[in-house]
Amino acid sequence: MDPLSLNSRHLRAMVAIVATGRISSAARAVNLTQPAVTQGLAKLEAQIRLTLFDRRADGMIPTDAAHILAPRAEAALRRIGRGHATGAQIRAFLAVADAGSYAAAAAATGLSEASLHRAVGDLSVGIGQRLVERRGRGIALTARGLAVARNFRLALVELRSGIAELAALHGREVGRIVIGAMPLSRARLLPQAIGLFHARHPQVDLTIVEGSHAELVGPLRDGEIDLMVGALRADAPDGIAQRPLFEDRPIIIGRAGHPLVARGGTVDARDLTSYPWIVPAPGTPLYALWASMFAAAGVAAPHVPIECGSVIMVRQILVGSDFLTLLSTDQVRVELEAGWLTAIGDVPGEVRRTIGISTRDDWRPTALQRRFVETLSGQGE
Repeated sequence: MDPLSLNSRHLRAMVAIVATGRISSAARAVNLTQPAVTQGLAKLEAQIRLTLFDRRADGMIPTDAAHILAPRAEAALRRIGRGHATGAQIRAFLAVADAGSYAAAAAATGLSEASLHRAVGDLSVGIGQRLVERRGRGIALTARGLAVARNFRLALVELRSGIAELAALHGREVGRIVIGAMPLSRARLLPQAIGLFHARHPQVDLTIVEGSHAELVGPLRDGEIDLMVGALRADAPDGIAQRPLFEDRPIIIGRAGHPLVARGGTVDARDLTSYPWIVPAPGTPLYALWASMFAAAGVAAPHVPIECGSVIMVRQILVGSDFLTLLSTDQVRVELEAGWLTAIGDVPGEVRRTIGISTRDDWRPTALQRRFVETLSGQGE
């Protein structure tokens, strides 16, 4: 079901009836007549194919469906605001925001440019602020437009979650979970968790979006992904909650036959300054661990000639050079077993990073999303 097919006034009326138990109170709250509220409620029930209230002489008693949908609808409506944005306006605005131009949005949606212009213009008038502005041949969102787009996306997340939870009342567990995969999670943790979860819930679609923390945190805040898995930050970004799963201790990795291999795993920080390093850019947890290794030994960290966060590229560079890096054994297990790379030794000192799950502060997972998090937690133990 398309969440934008649900009328916002009907949803507001439903939320008001859950709160007060009276159609009359809902009618005043949404500025409709009681017959109009009754008709709207009937349409909403027909759309979800579930009864929302037991009609009794002493009032309207919410059913399980209403208890599921009402908090999701309330959260969505709070994001949409009181401007009574229509589904068509929200759809048009997000299409333009995603495409970057009216022409591209028209091609993506099949709507005419004129109808998109009209819908976005009407939305701007209703909100009382300009949402888009011309930039060359395309458009860009204003600061207000960016905030509105994020709120609309998060509203749709709530409604989609509500629809998925209602499907369970029909005896169907359906849904889609979008997972942001940072580098370390892709080696063992996520593949094992995804395999287990899919075996238990084959009807649920899983979408994996790969990227660095910097690339994924924005989509996470915007509701485009549901959770992010990988190395946690020492300080959680604004609006983000972090849940640790396990501690990972990276080791020093080099090519097979590297000159330091002869040391038999006993290397100190001074030995490590004699060889070039390839590590991620400053600001990443792994770079911080790399720098702390030298700082703890009282040795100046060497110059880094290659900054790279791509494990695939790092592995290939290591195979044909004397470069060193820090990686988890999970990330290079195949290369270690094949004899292409070797463990030079443990990192001097206590160098660890916390691997875990990042979500929005206000994320309220569905039952299926909670089960996926539990599956992840089981793999991290």
